[in-house]
Amino acid sequence: VVLQESGGNHMSRSYKFAQSVLIGAALLPVWFMIAALGTKFGLWGWQTGLGTLTVKIGPILLAVVALLGLVALVWCVAKPPRNGWWMAVAALILPLAAFAAMAGMKDRASANPVHDVATDAINPPAFPDRVVQLRAEQDLNPILDYGTILSDVGPWGENAFPEIANETHRSLVPRLYPDLRPLVVDASVEDALLAAQAAMVGNGLTNVTSNLQNNTVSGVAETFWFGFKDDVVARIRSSEQGTVIDFRSVSRVGLSDLGTNAERLQNLRAATLDRVTS
Repeated sequence: VVLQESGGNHMSRSYKFAQSVLIGAALLPVWFMIAALGTKFGLWGWQTGLGTLTVKIGPILLAVVALLGLVALVWCVAKPPRNGWWMAVAALILPLAAFAAMAGMKDRASANPVHDVATDAINPPAFPDRVVQLRAEQDLNPILDYGTILSDVGPWGENAFPEIANETHRSLVPRLYPDLRPLVVDASVEDALLAAQAAMVGNGLTNVTSNLQNNTVSGVAETFWFGFKDDVVARIRSSEQGTVIDFRSVSRVGLSDLGTNAERLQNLRAATLDRVTS
Protein backbone atom coordinates (compact mmCIF):
# COMPACT_ATOMS: atom_id res chain seq x y z
CA VAL A 1 0.00 0.00 0.00
CA VAL A 2 1.49 3.32 -1.03
CA LEU A 3 0.44 6.37 0.94
CA GLN A 4 0.99 10.04 0.22
CA GLU A 5 2.69 12.10 2.92
CA SER A 6 3.81 15.73 2.68
CA GLY A 7 7.45 14.65 2.61
CA GLY A 8 7.05 12.40 -0.49
CA ASN A 9 5.59 9.24 -1.91
CA HIS A 10 6.03 6.58 0.78
CA MET A 11 4.28 4.88 3.67
CA SER A 12 3.55 7.17 6.56
CA ARG A 13 5.59 6.61 9.69
CA SER A 14 2.42 5.99 11.69
CA TYR A 15 1.41 3.28 9.19
CA LYS A 16 4.83 1.63 9.42
CA PHE A 17 4.73 1.77 13.20
CA ALA A 18 1.26 0.21 13.35
CA GLN A 19 2.40 -2.46 10.90
CA SER A 20 5.44 -3.29 13.05
CA VAL A 21 3.34 -3.52 16.21
CA LEU A 22 0.86 -5.80 14.48
CA ILE A 23 3.69 -8.12 13.43
CA GLY A 24 4.86 -8.16 17.04
CA ALA A 25 1.35 -8.98 18.23
CA ALA A 26 1.08 -11.79 15.66
CA LEU A 27 4.31 -13.28 17.03
CA LEU A 28 2.98 -13.44 20.59
CA PRO A 29 1.32 -16.85 20.06
CA VAL A 30 4.67 -18.13 18.79
CA TRP A 31 6.25 -17.24 22.13
CA PHE A 32 3.65 -19.20 24.08
CA MET A 33 3.84 -22.11 21.64
CA ILE A 34 7.62 -22.28 22.05
CA ALA A 35 7.24 -22.19 25.85
CA ALA A 36 4.73 -25.05 25.76
CA LEU A 37 6.32 -27.27 23.12
CA GLY A 38 9.81 -26.74 24.54
CA THR A 39 8.47 -28.15 27.80
CA LYS A 40 6.79 -31.04 26.04
CA PHE A 41 9.93 -32.08 24.16
CA GLY A 42 12.22 -31.71 27.14
CA LEU A 43 14.16 -28.61 26.11
CA TRP A 44 13.49 -27.17 29.57
CA GLY A 45 11.56 -28.08 32.69
CA TRP A 46 7.92 -27.24 33.27
CA GLN A 47 8.94 -24.63 35.84
CA THR A 48 10.71 -22.75 33.04
CA GLY A 49 8.13 -23.32 30.32
CA LEU A 50 5.04 -22.63 32.38
CA GLY A 51 6.34 -20.67 35.35
CA THR A 52 8.97 -18.40 33.78
CA LEU A 53 8.23 -18.14 30.05
CA THR A 54 4.42 -18.25 30.27
CA VAL A 55 3.34 -16.92 33.66
CA LYS A 56 6.15 -14.42 34.37
CA ILE A 57 7.50 -13.18 31.03
CA GLY A 58 4.32 -13.74 29.01
CA PRO A 59 2.24 -10.99 30.68
CA ILE A 60 5.13 -8.53 30.33
CA LEU A 61 5.28 -9.11 26.58
CA LEU A 62 1.51 -8.80 26.33
CA ALA A 63 1.55 -5.50 28.24
CA VAL A 64 4.33 -4.06 26.07
CA VAL A 65 2.56 -4.95 22.82
CA ALA A 66 -0.77 -3.64 24.14
CA LEU A 67 0.86 -0.33 25.09
CA LEU A 68 2.53 -0.03 21.69
CA GLY A 69 -0.78 -0.87 20.04
CA LEU A 70 -2.45 1.96 21.93
CA VAL A 71 0.31 4.38 20.94
CA ALA A 72 0.00 3.27 17.32
CA LEU A 73 -3.77 3.76 17.38
CA VAL A 74 -3.52 7.28 18.78
CA TRP A 75 -0.81 8.17 16.27
CA CYS A 76 -2.74 6.79 13.28
CA VAL A 77 -5.97 8.52 14.25
CA ALA A 78 -4.43 11.84 15.21
CA LYS A 79 -2.14 12.36 12.22
CA PRO A 80 -3.18 12.44 8.55
CA PRO A 81 -3.54 10.48 6.35
CA ARG A 82 -5.00 8.42 9.24
CA ASN A 83 -4.30 5.08 7.61
CA GLY A 84 -3.23 1.92 9.40
CA TRP A 85 -5.51 2.44 12.39
CA TRP A 86 -7.09 -0.99 11.81
CA MET A 87 -3.68 -2.61 12.26
CA ALA A 88 -3.24 -0.73 15.53
CA VAL A 89 -6.65 -1.94 16.69
CA ALA A 90 -5.76 -5.54 15.81
CA ALA A 91 -2.42 -5.20 17.58
CA LEU A 92 -4.26 -3.97 20.65
CA ILE A 93 -6.98 -6.63 20.59
CA LEU A 94 -4.61 -9.62 20.38
CA PRO A 95 -2.80 -9.08 23.71
CA LEU A 96 -6.02 -8.04 25.42
CA ALA A 97 -7.62 -11.31 24.30
CA ALA A 98 -4.58 -13.18 25.62
CA PHE A 99 -4.92 -11.38 28.95
CA ALA A 100 -8.57 -12.44 29.08
CA ALA A 101 -7.58 -16.04 28.39
CA MET A 102 -4.96 -15.95 31.15
CA ALA A 103 -7.52 -14.48 33.54
CA GLY A 104 -9.82 -17.36 32.64
CA MET A 105 -7.04 -19.81 33.46
CA LYS A 106 -6.56 -18.13 36.83
CA ASP A 107 -10.27 -18.52 37.54
CA ARG A 108 -10.10 -22.19 36.55
CA ALA A 109 -7.16 -22.68 38.89
CA SER A 110 -9.12 -21.15 41.75
CA ALA A 111 -12.08 -23.41 41.00
CA ASN A 112 -9.82 -26.49 40.78
CA PRO A 113 -7.21 -26.10 43.54
CA VAL A 114 -6.12 -29.76 43.62
CA HIS A 115 -4.59 -32.16 41.11
CA ASP A 116 -5.85 -35.49 42.49
CA VAL A 117 -9.46 -36.40 41.66
CA ALA A 118 -11.37 -39.65 42.20
CA THR A 119 -14.95 -40.81 41.85
CA ASP A 120 -14.73 -42.34 45.33
CA ALA A 121 -13.26 -39.86 47.81
CA ILE A 122 -13.86 -42.14 50.80
CA ASN A 123 -11.89 -45.05 49.40
CA PRO A 124 -10.10 -43.85 46.25
CA PRO A 125 -8.56 -46.40 43.88
CA ALA A 126 -4.93 -47.20 44.60
CA PHE A 127 -2.21 -46.93 41.98
CA PRO A 128 0.19 -49.76 41.15
CA ASP A 129 3.42 -49.80 43.15
CA ARG A 130 5.42 -49.02 40.02
CA VAL A 131 3.56 -45.72 39.61
CA VAL A 132 4.12 -44.74 43.24
CA GLN A 133 7.80 -45.67 42.94
CA LEU A 134 8.24 -43.73 39.69
CA ARG A 135 6.81 -40.61 41.26
CA ALA A 136 9.10 -40.95 44.27
CA GLU A 137 12.22 -41.54 42.16
CA GLN A 138 11.56 -38.54 39.89
CA ASP A 139 10.41 -36.22 42.70
CA LEU A 140 6.93 -35.89 41.21
CA ASN A 141 3.70 -35.17 43.05
CA PRO A 142 3.23 -37.99 45.57
CA ILE A 143 0.08 -40.07 45.77
CA LEU A 144 -1.65 -38.62 48.80
CA ASP A 145 -3.91 -40.11 51.42
CA TYR A 146 -7.35 -38.57 50.93
CA GLY A 147 -7.78 -38.18 54.67
CA THR A 148 -4.66 -36.04 55.20
CA ILE A 149 -4.90 -32.30 55.82
CA LEU A 150 -3.71 -30.52 52.68
CA SER A 151 -1.38 -28.08 54.43
CA ASP A 152 0.44 -31.04 55.98
CA VAL A 153 1.37 -32.64 52.66
CA GLY A 154 1.73 -29.82 50.15
CA PRO A 155 1.99 -26.09 49.47
CA TRP A 156 -1.68 -25.43 50.16
CA GLY A 157 -1.81 -22.70 52.75
CA GLU A 158 -0.44 -19.20 53.09
CA ASN A 159 0.97 -18.92 49.55
CA ALA A 160 -1.47 -21.10 47.63
CA PHE A 161 -5.22 -21.52 48.11
CA PRO A 162 -5.22 -20.72 51.85
CA GLU A 163 -8.99 -21.18 51.98
CA ILE A 164 -8.60 -24.96 51.65
CA ALA A 165 -5.46 -25.42 53.75
CA ASN A 166 -7.37 -27.26 56.48
CA GLU A 167 -9.40 -29.39 54.09
CA THR A 168 -8.75 -32.95 52.93
CA HIS A 169 -9.29 -34.50 49.54
CA ARG A 170 -12.02 -36.55 51.19
CA SER A 171 -14.00 -33.44 52.09
CA LEU A 172 -13.02 -31.27 49.14
CA VAL A 173 -13.28 -33.46 46.03
CA PRO A 174 -17.00 -34.34 46.44
CA ARG A 175 -17.81 -30.67 46.96
CA LEU A 176 -15.78 -29.51 43.96
CA TYR A 177 -17.13 -32.21 41.65
CA PRO A 178 -20.57 -33.28 42.90
CA ASP A 179 -21.42 -34.91 39.55
CA LEU A 180 -18.34 -37.13 39.60
CA ARG A 181 -19.61 -40.45 40.98
CA PRO A 182 -18.80 -44.14 40.71
CA LEU A 183 -20.12 -45.90 37.65
CA VAL A 184 -22.42 -48.84 38.43
CA VAL A 185 -23.10 -51.21 35.53
CA ASP A 186 -24.97 -54.44 34.95
CA ALA A 187 -22.00 -56.44 33.70
CA SER A 188 -19.46 -58.90 34.98
CA VAL A 189 -16.26 -57.64 36.56
CA GLU A 190 -14.32 -59.06 33.64
CA ASP A 191 -16.44 -57.28 31.03
CA ALA A 192 -16.33 -54.04 33.00
CA LEU A 193 -12.54 -54.25 33.21
CA LEU A 194 -12.27 -54.77 29.47
CA ALA A 195 -14.59 -51.82 28.90
CA ALA A 196 -12.53 -49.54 31.14
CA GLN A 197 -9.35 -50.66 29.40
CA ALA A 198 -10.83 -49.97 25.97
CA ALA A 199 -12.08 -46.57 27.15
CA MET A 200 -8.59 -45.59 28.27
CA VAL A 201 -7.04 -46.66 24.98
CA GLY A 202 -9.82 -44.95 23.04
CA ASN A 203 -9.29 -41.71 24.96
CA GLY A 204 -5.62 -41.62 24.04
CA LEU A 205 -3.99 -42.91 27.20
CA THR A 206 -0.70 -44.77 26.86
CA ASN A 207 0.93 -47.58 28.85
CA VAL A 208 -2.53 -48.98 29.56
CA THR A 209 -2.08 -52.06 31.75
CA SER A 210 -4.60 -54.37 33.40
CA ASN A 211 -4.07 -56.21 36.68
CA LEU A 212 -6.45 -59.15 36.88
CA GLN A 213 -5.47 -59.94 40.47
CA ASN A 214 -6.94 -56.73 41.89
CA ASN A 215 -9.15 -55.83 38.91
CA THR A 216 -7.55 -52.51 38.07
CA VAL A 217 -6.54 -50.78 34.87
CA SER A 218 -3.91 -48.03 34.80
CA GLY A 219 -2.57 -45.71 32.13
CA VAL A 220 -0.90 -42.38 31.45
CA ALA A 221 -2.58 -39.31 29.96
CA GLU A 222 -0.56 -36.51 28.36
CA THR A 223 -1.66 -32.97 27.55
CA PHE A 224 -0.99 -31.73 24.03
CA TRP A 225 0.84 -28.43 24.55
CA PHE A 226 3.06 -28.79 27.61
CA GLY A 227 3.11 -32.57 27.60
CA PHE A 228 2.04 -32.76 31.25
CA LYS A 229 1.50 -36.37 32.26
CA ASP A 230 -1.22 -37.60 34.59
CA ASP A 231 -1.50 -41.10 36.03
CA VAL A 232 -4.95 -42.68 35.75
CA VAL A 233 -6.36 -45.80 37.36
CA ALA A 234 -9.72 -47.59 37.23
CA ARG A 235 -10.87 -50.05 39.89
CA ILE A 236 -13.60 -52.61 39.23
CA ARG A 237 -15.41 -54.50 41.98
CA SER A 238 -18.72 -56.23 42.52
CA SER A 239 -21.41 -54.98 44.91
CA GLU A 240 -25.04 -55.60 45.73
CA GLN A 241 -26.03 -52.83 43.32
CA GLY A 242 -23.94 -54.22 40.45
CA THR A 243 -20.39 -53.89 39.23
CA VAL A 244 -18.82 -50.64 40.45
CA ILE A 245 -16.15 -48.87 38.43
CA ASP A 246 -14.19 -46.08 40.10
CA PHE A 247 -11.64 -43.81 38.44
CA ARG A 248 -8.81 -41.67 39.73
CA SER A 249 -6.53 -39.25 37.90
CA VAL A 250 -3.50 -37.51 39.45
CA SER A 251 -1.19 -34.94 37.86
CA ARG A 252 2.53 -35.62 38.10
CA VAL A 253 3.48 -31.95 38.46
CA GLY A 254 1.81 -28.70 39.45
CA LEU A 255 -0.73 -27.76 42.09
CA SER A 256 -3.99 -26.95 40.30
CA ASP A 257 -4.95 -29.08 37.31
CA LEU A 258 -7.37 -26.47 35.90
CA GLY A 259 -10.11 -29.09 36.03
CA THR A 260 -8.37 -31.45 33.60
CA ASN A 261 -8.48 -34.54 35.82
CA ALA A 262 -12.18 -34.24 36.60
CA GLU A 263 -13.01 -33.68 32.94
CA ARG A 264 -10.92 -36.70 32.01
CA LEU A 265 -12.71 -38.91 34.52
CA GLN A 266 -16.09 -37.79 33.23
CA ASN A 267 -15.00 -38.68 29.69
CA LEU A 268 -13.64 -42.06 30.77
CA ARG A 269 -16.79 -42.75 32.73
CA ALA A 270 -18.98 -42.02 29.71
CA ALA A 271 -16.73 -43.97 27.34
CA THR A 272 -16.72 -46.99 29.65
CA LEU A 273 -20.50 -46.92 29.96
CA ASP A 274 -20.84 -46.81 26.19
CA ARG A 275 -18.66 -49.88 25.83
CA VAL A 276 -20.47 -51.79 28.54
CA THR A 277 -23.90 -51.13 27.06
CA SER A 278 -22.98 -51.52 23.38
